[in-house]
Amino acid sequence: MMLRDVTHSSQSTPSSSSRAYQRGRSIQQAQDVIYNFLLGIVKKWPPEEVLIEFKRLFIYHVDSTSSESLHAVYDIVFANNEQEFRYTLKRCCYILVNNWDATRNYKPIQELVQVFSDPLVSRHTHSQTLKRLRQWVNNFVASPDYEELTLFAARYEDQIQGPWTSRYTSYLLVPQYIDLQNPIEQREAARALSRQLKDRFKFDLAMYIARSQLRVPASRQLKNPTALGDDALRLIKTIVARRGPFSYANLANIFTQQTQNVTYRDFKRSLRKYLVFSVENVDFANTLQNSLAARLDDLYPSHDDEVISHALILRSCNRIIEYLTTENQQEPSKLFVLLLSHGNPITLVIVLLKIILICKHARTHLEACIASLIRYYQDYPENDCAWVVNFMEVFNVTFAIHAENVQYNLVRIEIDEQIKANLFDPDNYHVFSQLRLEAAEPEDAATEAVKLDAPEATQLPDSELSD
Repeated sequence: MMLRDVTHSSQSTPSSSSRAYQRGRSIQQAQDVIYNFLLGIVKKWPPEEVLIEFKRLFIYHVDSTSSESLHAVYDIVFANNEQEFRYTLKRCCYILVNNWDATRNYKPIQELVQVFSDPLVSRHTHSQTLKRLRQWVNNFVASPDYEELTLFAARYEDQIQGPWTSRYTSYLLVPQYIDLQNPIEQREAARALSRQLKDRFKFDLAMYIARSQLRVPASRQLKNPTALGDDALRLIKTIVARRGPFSYANLANIFTQQTQNVTYRDFKRSLRKYLVFSVENVDFANTLQNSLAARLDDLYPSHDDEVISHALILRSCNRIIEYLTTENQQEPSKLFVLLLSHGNPITLVIVLLKIILICKHARTHLEACIASLIRYYQDYPENDCAWVVNFMEVFNVTFAIHAENVQYNLVRIEIDEQIKANLFDPDNYHVFSQLRLEAAEPEDAATEAVKLDAPEATQLPDSELSD
């Protein structure tokens, strides 16, 4: 296709007659014209033709099949509202992403991300209108909005080869789909891809476990989906070994039953004991006990004499999660660094798991906090933050085992003196997985949890919500 210099093109801006035709059209009306055009063609046209039209609207600014859509773009530019233009561009991207993802057509998504590297975006122009439009496109590329879009181009097949953070894309997508200010298309796309990545990890983990315990040639062994190396299987067996009356799920059920209809003050006291219970690392247990005592006592004190409610439980669990991970959603909390300095990250991961087992809707907030930690450390080489990567791997595996719809079981393969002495040795067991059929969570469960944690949901005074 022969591209003309749009600065000198007679079609680079709407004619005076077309502007007169559109006079009085609001920004929202202009946006609807663009959205409807893209929705119409993405369902019918080949992806390569859709991409050409997208570039004609936002990159080339000329010769679009829909002159009305091109004029609508200029209406938004003439309104001199960069925020609305940014929202329009972002939503257009996710209209395409959503539709291509629904048909498992991933390559055009990668090509969409690459569209913004076109040199034309930075070409000098004498047209003030084009100059403004190109500047806004460049601002979009330099913004977190574009960084979020790039996550959709990095499919799970590329995670091992990419930067270390790409292994945790499923968590990095969470802030996108819980942000109610994002376009609905972006939130749906982020939720869908996050689910796909988690399902892929669960499947790969289960297959790796099954194959690694068989006597098969190395050439037939499956790639380890974790970065834990040979320790992955032993970790999984150690996690699964916690069974019977002292299993994490059973302890959570006991805690939930014992704290029904108690006052909020009593709930907080029980919560502290529950989270510290069975922690074997003495230094870790003491640090956690002392830190939680002070923090829980000061948490929503004006509600101490009220009967506990689901909303108050969710808020309390969210605050404890923040205290254990990141309190400002930008950098790790002091307690996170302190607790990990006391040894094995599995101890902290189990404490976080115990929170989710008593309040499943807090998981979305936990994953958003995990995303913040990843963002904080993403510029560090993997070797320089190996302890954080190790925490992330243990977190990933633990939650795939305990908080998903796959059930893992241990089978003893031989009897020896250690077993007779009640000592657990992972080498004496095989671990097997099976699908656990459960009622599916509503698609908007994450959104409902966010709403439940909003000030208006529980009628908590604003003064009580500041941590």
